[in-house]
Order: sequence, then C-alpha cells, then structure tokens
Amino acid sequence: MGNKTAARKIAQSCGIPTVPGTDAALKDLTDVKDFIKQHGYPIVLKASFGGGGRGMRVIRAGDCIGDALAAAESEAAAAFGNGSLFIEKYLNRAKHIEVQVLADKHGDCIHLLDRDCSVQRRHQKVIEIAPAPLLSAELRNSLHTAALKLANAIHYVNAGTVEFLVDNDHFYFIEMNPRIQVEHTVTEEVTGIDIVSAQLQIAAGKSLADINLMQDTVAQQGFAIQCRVTTEVPAQGFRPDTGKLDFCRLPMGCGIRLDYGDCSQGTVITPFYDPLLVKCTASGLTLEDAIRRSLRALRELRIEGVETNISFLIRILLSHTFSAGDCWTTFIDQNPHLLAPDFSHDKGHKFLRFLADAAVNGSRIAGQVKPPALLEDIDVASLVDLVTGAYIDTTTPCSEGWRSVILEHGPVEFAKRIRAHQVTLITDTTWRDGQQSLLATRVRSRDLATIAIHTSHAYSQAFSLENWGGATFDVMLRFLYEDPWERLRQLRELVPNVPFQMLLRSTNGVAYSALPDNAIFHFVKAAKDAGIDIFRVFDCLNNLDNLEVGIRAVQAAGGVVEGAIMYTGDMMKDGKYTLEYYLAITDRLVEMGSHIIAIKSMSGVMKPSAGRALVRAIRTKYPDIPIHMHTHDTNGAGIATMMACVEEGADIVDTAIDSLSGSTSQPAISAMLATLENTIFDAGFSLDHIRVIDRYWAQLRLMYSGFDADLRSPDPTVYKHEIPGGQYSNLMFQARQNGLGSQWQETLDAYTDANHLLGDIIKATPTSKAVGDLAQFMVDHKLSSNDILQDASTLDFPTSVLDYFEGLMGQPFDGFPEPLRTQALRSRRHKLSCRPGLALEPVNFEKIRQQIHSQFPDRPPSEFDIASYIMYPEIYTDFRKTRDEFGDLTNLRTPTFLTVPQIGEEVSLSINDGQDFVATMLSIGLFDALTGTREVLFRLNGEMRSISIVDLKAEPKQKRPKANSHNDRDVGAPMSGKVVRVLIQDDAPVAAGEILLALTAMKMELNVSARVGGKATKLQVKVGDSVEKGDLLLEIS
Repeated sequence: MGNKTAARKIAQSCGIPTVPGTDAALKDLTDVKDFIKQHGYPIVLKASFGGGGRGMRVIRAGDCIGDALAAAESEAAAAFGNGSLFIEKYLNRAKHIEVQVLADKHGDCIHLLDRDCSVQRRHQKVIEIAPAPLLSAELRNSLHTAALKLANAIHYVNAGTVEFLVDNDHFYFIEMNPRIQVEHTVTEEVTGIDIVSAQLQIAAGKSLADINLMQDTVAQQGFAIQCRVTTEVPAQGFRPDTGKLDFCRLPMGCGIRLDYGDCSQGTVITPFYDPLLVKCTASGLTLEDAIRRSLRALRELRIEGVETNISFLIRILLSHTFSAGDCWTTFIDQNPHLLAPDFSHDKGHKFLRFLADAAVNGSRIAGQVKPPALLEDIDVASLVDLVTGAYIDTTTPCSEGWRSVILEHGPVEFAKRIRAHQVTLITDTTWRDGQQSLLATRVRSRDLATIAIHTSHAYSQAFSLENWGGATFDVMLRFLYEDPWERLRQLRELVPNVPFQMLLRSTNGVAYSALPDNAIFHFVKAAKDAGIDIFRVFDCLNNLDNLEVGIRAVQAAGGVVEGAIMYTGDMMKDGKYTLEYYLAITDRLVEMGSHIIAIKSMSGVMKPSAGRALVRAIRTKYPDIPIHMHTHDTNGAGIATMMACVEEGADIVDTAIDSLSGSTSQPAISAMLATLENTIFDAGFSLDHIRVIDRYWAQLRLMYSGFDADLRSPDPTVYKHEIPGGQYSNLMFQARQNGLGSQWQETLDAYTDANHLLGDIIKATPTSKAVGDLAQFMVDHKLSSNDILQDASTLDFPTSVLDYFEGLMGQPFDGFPEPLRTQALRSRRHKLSCRPGLALEPVNFEKIRQQIHSQFPDRPPSEFDIASYIMYPEIYTDFRKTRDEFGDLTNLRTPTFLTVPQIGEEVSLSINDGQDFVATMLSIGLFDALTGTREVLFRLNGEMRSISIVDLKAEPKQKRPKANSHNDRDVGAPMSGKVVRVLIQDDAPVAAGEILLALTAMKMELNVSARVGGKATKLQVKVGDSVEKGDLLLEIS
C-alpha cells in the first residue's frame, strides 16, 4: 500500500472502482500529454510513495504541464525520498471519505465507521467529521464493504485507512494509508474505541476478539469534529508563522478533546517542523451539537505571539455549507472569503504591549519633560440652574444653542441672526487653540469628553467651540495615537447644541503644504459630515487666490464661511500692512461670499487702537456682516484689544477657559465676561457655571504638566519678534529637543531676523514654521543675517524655507526677497508664479483607497481615512501601525498613558465594545543579549501573560565617526535627527551643491548637499538611522 500505483492495481483486481489514472509511474512529459488526450482536463499529479498533499499538483486547461510536473517531482523527492508520480483524473466537487479499518494476524478485519475529510487546502486536511454526513445507507455500506475487501485481499494487519473520492452516488478508491492518521481522534470519539491502544495490542499478537472488538459491537455514538489549529496565516497562502507563545489558554469542558505536544506559554514555534499546534476535537449527539462545541472551543482557545488559523476555522464552521455537511475537496478554493485576514487579535494583549513597552523603554509621548503632577481622576462638580436652584442633569447634553439655527435655516440666515443679536457672543478656544498654545496640543479625547456635556450646558449661549483643525490633526495622529475624526464624532454627540468651529489652512487643509483643489473639497465635506459647522478659512500670506479655494470648498459642503484676515505688524505706524491693505482683503472676502469676517491676530500684536480703527472701518463699510475677533494674550493686552473691538461693532470674541488662558493662549473668559458685564454688550454667561468648568481644567492642566510651557508672565517683546501664540510654546519645545534650550533668547532674536530675511511676512502655519526653522538654523549654525545673505548660495536651508521660496506656501503680496530667493533655490527648485494648487495633479481617491486597503486590510478605508492619508500619508500610516501594535488606547486613563507602570500597580482599560481589562505588572526580566528583549510578566484579568519587548535603551547606540568640519570632503550631519532620504550610493559621481540626503527632527526637515564635487564613498547611514550633530554621513573622494 506504500506504492500508490500498486495499490490502484490491487483495488482494480478486487473489483473496487478507481479514478481513471495511470497504473505505473510516469516516465516523462509524454505520458502526461497522452493521458490528457485520452481523458481531458483537469488531472492531478500524485506522489507514488507519499501523501499529505505533498508532490500533488492539479493541472487545468492552459496550465504549464512541464512546470507542474517538475514541481511535483521535486516536492515528492524531497518529502519521500522518491520523486515517482502517477496521474488521476481530477474530480472537481468530490467528497473525500475515509474508512478506518482494524485487522489482526488471525484473519479478522473490522471497520470503525467512516469520516468526511473533504475540507482541505492544498490537498491537506483541515477539518474532519465522523461519521461522514449525507451518505445514503447503501453508499455507506458499499464503502465499508470495499474497505474490508481490500484489507482482506492483502492480508492487512493493524490499523489502516482506506480513502475514497465520492462523486454523487459513485465512489472511487484513491489510496490506503497503512498507519494511524492525524484524524483518528474523531473515529475514537464516535466509536469509543482507543485505536492507538488497539494497534499496540494487535502488534503484540492479540486478536480483535481478545480485545473485545467485533464488527457487531462497533456502533456510532453521535458526531465528532476535529479542527487542526496551525500556526499558519491563511490570508497569505497559509504561510507558516514562527515565534514564542506569549500567551496560551486552552479550552475545556464537556465534549472537548485536545491533542498537542508543547503548547503552553513560552513555547517557541520553530520553522523546522509541522505547523500543527493543537488538534481540537469536539463531540456531541448531533452534528449541530458538535459544531456548536467546536465553535465554543475555538473561541476559548487563545494563542498570542504567533499567527494562527483559528478565525479561518471558525469561518468554515459557521458556513451554511459546512453545517449542512455538504463540503467538497475544493470548497476552500472556491470560497476565498474564508481566507480573509485575521484581525481578531487579543485587545488585552495589545494593551499589555503598550504597558510593557512603557515599562522597558519609557513613555513614547514626545515632548513630555516630567510626569503628571496629578494622578487621580478628576470629579466634575455639578451645575446649578440659576432660576430654579436645582441641579442640572448633566447625564444628557443640552439641546438649546445656536447650532439649531444653522441646521434649520442655513449659513446665511445664521449670519443674519448673529449680526442682529444685541449682545457679545463668545467662542471658546480651549479645546483647540488654548491647549495648543499652552499644552502643546497634547490633551486627549478622553479628557475633553469628560467635560463635554457640562460644557454643552455652561456654554449653551456660545457662538462656537473651536475644537478642531490646526495642529490638532497632526498631533493626535503623531503623538496621541488617536483618530481626529473619532474625536470629532464623539464630541459632536456629547455637544449637539453649540456650533463646532475649525481652523482651515486654505489650500493646505490641515497639512503644512498646498494640496490639489479636489483634496480640499473632499476634506471639507468630510469635516462637515463629521460635525464641523463653522470653518475659519485663513491663508498664511493672506493670499486671496488660496483663500478663494478654501471658501468655495466650505460653500460646496454647506458650512458657515468665516473668511479670515491675518493681522500682523502695527497698522497705526508706517509700514506695508496698512488699513487700506486690510480693507482690500475684506472687500475680496465679502465678494467671495464669506458669511462672517474674522480678524485674526495670531501673535497678539494687535493693539487696542489698531483693533478699534480696523473694526470701525469694516463696520462702516459692511454694516450687516458679523465680525469675529481673535487674538493671543502674549502681551497681556488681549482683553483691552477685544473690548475696543466690541465697542466698535465686533460681534464675537475668542476666549479660553481661565486656567488655560492668558500668555500665548486667548484672553480669559471670566475676565472678558466681567469686562462686558453691566454694559450693553453683556454676554449673559453664568460665571458660576464657568467656574465649574474652570475647576476641571485647572486640575487637568496639572495632569498635563509634563507639556506645560510654564509661561508665567506676559511677553511684551512679542511686538518685536511676532511669534504666533500657537507656535511660541512649540518653538520652545523644539529648541530644547534640538539642543538649543539654553539659547532661547538667541532664538527669539533670530526669529526676528529670520522674519525680515524672508520679507517681513505674515506668520501663520506654514509660513511661521519656515520662519521658526530658519531661526533655529541660524542659531544652530551661528549664522547672522549678513551670513545668510552672503552665503545663501552654499547653505542647505531647511526644507520649509525652500518650500516658502519656491512658492508652495503662496505668493507674498509684495513679492519674495531677492536675490536671496534665487540664491537659496539655486537650480534645485523651480519658482512658482501661480497658486500652488494649480501646479498639482488632482488626487486619485480610488488609488489612495486601494493603497490604504493594501497596507491595512482589516477594514475598508472610509472617506475619513482617505482624507487623513492625503493630509499626512506617513503620519497616518504610522498611526495605523501603532494602533495595530497597541490597540485603541483612547479610553486609557491619562495618568496611565503618560506614566511608566510600576511593579504591583493595577491598571485598567475599558474598550468601547464592552471589554474590561485589569492588568498588574509583576516583573521585568533580565536583558536577553541574544534577542535584545526583556520579558515583562503581567496578570491580566487573573491570567498570567508574558510579553517580549525589545529594550531600546539596552541597545548600544552606534558610535559614528565625526566629520572633520574643516574638510569639505567630509559630509557631516548639520543637526541631530533621523535620516529620511538617501539620494546617493557609494561610488556614484557627485556634483558640488547636489543634495545627498535629508534629515528630520521635530518637524524640521533639512537637506544635506555636497560642498565639493567628486565621488561618494564610505556612506555611513541608511533611511531610518538616527544621527548626532557632526556625525560623518559620507565622504567625497
């Protein structure tokens, strides 16, 4: 029986039908072609001396016969030591039925019923059922009779399996395996017979009668199903996976049998053996019972650390075809949905990976300089109804507010009613600009949601809550591992009554560079659909062409357009930013259809006299359009300026909650309300309600103290350097990270110089970034303004500066500074003379959808995913990878998120789908120098878990040689950072001034170019490497 062609001949001599095939081993390709000519396609090549699917190839019309033959011969020879093959006609929808036999040395032979092994992949069995369902009594009896007839004909002794293909009511012998097979467990479960024990006793000489095994005593006892749990990835062609089992929980209970070798926590799965991990057998009185128990067992079986096929098995068991017992040998091939990727990874395991990583490597949250000053949860005080004195129900949001006007009557009517309103309206910026200015935009969604319903009541009369756009988008993805769209939808549900407002960077959306027009329209529509009502559209250079794109996008989406004038300088003094300049912008904003005019003093340099004059002029010319004022309180004069503007006809002012106001943030709401009190402009807010909200934020600021800019007093020098409030604290952080923390005053002075070098421009994202990057570049390289002007043609300016000079941020109304622009760009970049979006190809949304889905196939990409990817492709990709590794951490307590877990500390996480996890770290293992990892031991919901984490601190930092700063042929790192592009290879020719590679650090990107020509040699770095300032990157010979 070991030779399958010989077995076919014996079966035929017994009158047992066989599938048409060859009776001898194939000689060459001619034999295959002759067989096809006689019997047609499809055919199957089989190994003569083995099974298990190895050495087997199905050949259909159009397939390359020679390739299939060579592959099958090679595989058979490797597996069985003999590459002999034979051919059979291939049956497309046949069932694979086996009959288990037992025979002794005394001539007695019995069968132990049958089993269905039709569920196969690559001709290897996946799930087996005993007895085989849906066989007629006549067919079943014929199979049993044929199996016994064959065994008796060869005087077979011991356990064996006779295998058949069943096509409708016809059956065909295919082979006999003279051994116990993997699937013998299902036969044992339905007969109660220990086949292994019987085989040993027969081998010892006992007869079937001696061990009480007679044909008339073999009876069916229900049904049994065996599922082969393997360390394979079905979606990747059943690729075997290897690694260590970080966690293993085996199922148990009535009707469950497990057969395995080493399957426990800590087991190492190697690539040197079969990927079969566990045979999970479930039995029951009916097939339905056995399926139900199999599903329960597979769902209880938890394996972490390696990929398995558990979800694949579950999908098969849940299919209607399987539950009907009607599968066939190509069932899996013809139902590719069963091979869908497995995304049911243990969320608890991901949670532990985050904790373990923090324990071993420290917090990953960039910008944190110290642990939270508050570790306890914050209780929000109650709000009291000012009329009745009763407590306000803050379990449900308030329903009254200005948003209903937008929803019911549209933007135009909304603007009319705002203008007709007799009191000053308030926009609160705490959720966006306030926390950006003072806490580096690090406040998490969880902490906003905690105070959201209270805010819906306390701010029910507010014009808007600014809660989105600007740096929020970038920081959430990059540093908080949160989805900005999820935050927006969550907050919209908790605050349905107050309009939400976002900051839109005209043709940039929320990115740092211009995007194609269709990308802006797509993004704005998505934002409107997710809950944004009012779009403050600004341009960093007050470029009217750019502004028009953003305004048209908002109009198309049905949002409220707040066209913004960016204010800088001192309008009351001689200069280029005059009253006439700002009025001309206002004229165009009105022509474009803005519903509201915003005056935005990003640096807080607008003085009360200038604000009064500008608002008076606009109000005189446009009496019916609402005016919305925005300033930062860096100079301490914010309240005075806002009040002057209100007195001249401004309708709305921006404020922040008291504990997150002042300095580089907005003026304090309580101070603004008190200033308006007892005047005709009284906003009508309750200071008692504001105090409740403020007490929460005062405590929350302590929780985020690790990011606090700690600006303790006004900075009147802002009138000189004009750093925007939202950039001020971030620039301090960047300076510290780039090693310039002790040179802050020099950075402020350099910012002033950089601004004038670039043309005394309006500073808002992204132009403010260009100014800030140039300032740090000057301090880091000890360059003065004169040095920049003299050496511009040889300096490697930051990428943002080159983007500005190229025109990617727009066109300054009075042109670029020359010859600095030409010298900085050299021949590397073209000068744009038109709006950047006109030079960009429209976004192919379907292509991006496919790109995202190919990288993250766990779910179809939404329009929100596409919008995020367009804004920040690399950052969005990293965010998704982090989510895959650590799971959704949005609900994790902020103190836990920001601190390193301690041994014995209990940490909890509640997932939105109702799962609750409680974890306690028990120990951190010793460093394994071989793998570079440490084992961190946890107790998770009462179960022990072990997590392997690469110890980044233990990895010795690569000591790179230093460049000789006096040798132009040594190319050194101009700053500490990470290599993001390498554009040269060893031995490649290099021209003087050619860009060789690029570094990035803290959002600043810098090109590195050759100072001399020659040939690149001794390249020291690759993409992703970290370098220190002065490290040798390559040499030029």
